[in-house]
Amino acid sequence: MAIIQKHGKNSCPDLLCHKETHPAEKTGLSGCQNQKKWTEQNSHWPRPLARVWTVVLLLGTCLLYCARVAMPICTVSMAEQFGWSKRESGMVLGSFFWGYCFTQVLGGYVSDRVGGEKVLLLSAAAWGAMTAFTPVLAHFCSQPIFSMTLARFLMGLLQGVHYPSLASLCSQKVVESERGFLMSTVGSGSYLGTLVIGGVGSLMLDLYGWESVFYVSGLLSVLWAYCMWKYLLKGEGPIITLESLGSGGSQSKLSKRHWLRLFKQPSVCAVIITHLCTASTFFTLLSWLPTFFKDTFPNAKGWVFNVIPWLVAIPSSLFSGCLSDHLISQGFDTACVRKLMQFFSMGVSSIFTLLLCGTTTFPWTVAFVSATMGLTTFSHSGVSVNVQDLAPSCAGALFGVMNTCGAFSGVLMVYFSGYLIESTGSWASVFALITAINLFGLCTFLAFAEARRVDIDSRTRYHNIHI
Repeated sequence: MAIIQKHGKNSCPDLLCHKETHPAEKTGLSGCQNQKKWTEQNSHWPRPLARVWTVVLLLGTCLLYCARVAMPICTVSMAEQFGWSKRESGMVLGSFFWGYCFTQVLGGYVSDRVGGEKVLLLSAAAWGAMTAFTPVLAHFCSQPIFSMTLARFLMGLLQGVHYPSLASLCSQKVVESERGFLMSTVGSGSYLGTLVIGGVGSLMLDLYGWESVFYVSGLLSVLWAYCMWKYLLKGEGPIITLESLGSGGSQSKLSKRHWLRLFKQPSVCAVIITHLCTASTFFTLLSWLPTFFKDTFPNAKGWVFNVIPWLVAIPSSLFSGCLSDHLISQGFDTACVRKLMQFFSMGVSSIFTLLLCGTTTFPWTVAFVSATMGLTTFSHSGVSVNVQDLAPSCAGALFGVMNTCGAFSGVLMVYFSGYLIESTGSWASVFALITAINLFGLCTFLAFAEARRVDIDSRTRYHNIHI
């Protein structure tokens, strides 16, 4: 009983049941289960509040991509001013992804402990300030190439926690039947941010110089963080202490032994492999499609193929979330719905990717690419949400593992695709490779994906985490 009193504040009802219930006291078990169910229901946001958070997180993700894409937009102007070569410009741009890979798991782990909203707030204030401070570093450092490389690396570190924190927050605060809509809506913010910074940022670049792009996107991000702290968190300090990391929150935590058991689950391996395949093919398309259009249709207008696919992706992502939540609310099996969404994302989209291998006109090519990118967004309601079904107690950390693998594989896939283009002289080889990887990930997901919780033990439902 002394143990229960010591850790009772940070223990969940099931743990109390396990320690206090004896064979002669079986009548108390149902009451404890009811207490657990009541606690879980009250930890979720009510629907009006969930809708407010959805809009706020959508804007946050939009600003995240505005700050992220600011450097690629301004690189040409900065290279001319500071005398960078193509190799040096590539070094500055590529440093972001190396930093991005290193904080995925840490961000998810901390979010599972102290709450995803705190991590989102602190990281947004940090990367927003870093973005606004970038022109100062560039002008006042004697070696701008080194200061910008370091700044981009730090940007990657700070932004790497964003999506794992979203996954953790969604698993803790959103009911299962509404997670698809939230994640797909928030995910569409990446496409919206790319469009906004591509249009408004390019205009500001021409009128006011490249510095203005960093100042505006950075200050707006800091303003977003302040508004979230002031109006949604009610001014509560987002303090993350070592004690809070050690004790954990109300969510269940897993020990090292149970992490190993978790990774031995076929369904967990399936979501990691599928997300790896999805991320690598998406990064490849994102990186090489502009070059493909320039090589294939040199006289085509850039704004057409740089804008239309993303305009299609936004409503497609929203539709996938609404569809998946509607099917689940109608009583369809959650695992089947996740697989259906992933089938559209990786299976149906591959048909349009293969059609790019043939000789087509520019309008048809834009249509095929738009269909591919639009259908790819269905993964927001598939594998991206499935990790929250499997392990809501550690969804942030597990999503961090997935995103780290996806980021590394994406970088390697982009480089390998460039090698294929140079060695074969044909874009068909790249599109065929993308299709093969998509089909491999889809088959893995269809064969092994589940929606039942695997982060709990059948004997002791909850555990404390000590990593």
